[in-house]
Amino acid sequence: MTDPSVQDMANKLAEECIAVQRKIGDDRLFMKLGEVLGASSQTLEEAFLTAVRTRMAEQQGRAFLVKKLKEFQSKAET
Repeated sequence: MTDPSVQDMANKLAEECIAVQRKIGDDRLFMKLGEVLGASSQTLEEAFLTAVRTRMAEQQGRAFLVKKLKEFQSKAET
């Protein structure tokens, strides 16, 4: 189990990184930041990458649900 302070740092970095990724249009920025973190702390790197990937997976899941609902609604209208 990861130290709670490490998890907090990783979560905050993940949120900030995803926001910067969107702003600059670099969807792989998290990988580059992971490399920077890994040079000093493999523990923080792993926690960060997990935090980013779970957030990105959630976003993809939500987008999938929205798409499916729109498809269903458009079929129901015809």
